[in-house]
Amino acid sequence: MAARKTSLHLFSTLLLFIVFGTSCESRLLSYTSESSIRMNHLMSMNKPCEEIYVVEEGETLHTISQKCGDPFIIEENPHISDSDDVFPGLVIKITPFRISSL
Repeated sequence: MAARKTSLHLFSTLLLFIVFGTSCESRLLSYTSESSIRMNHLMSMNKPCEEIYVVEEGETLHTISQKCGDPFIIEENPHISDSDDVFPGLVIKITPFRISSL
């Protein structure tokens, strides 16, 4: 009788470990996936733009300047005479502004 109680107790304990472990694993995977998505989004926001940039639909010089960290787009691109004269497909030079530490 004692052996039967012991094996029932071990079986119950094992069953709890399996159920609890599966639940924790799925929560961990879900958390890891969400964290990964957030991290990728943050990294892409801070990703420097290429030196040659092609304007996309809906972009303005202001949004490109913020996105690429280049506050001097007009000065660096003499072919842009007016800041409102920006259209999809326009090729511009980007030089990200960096604060140098001395």
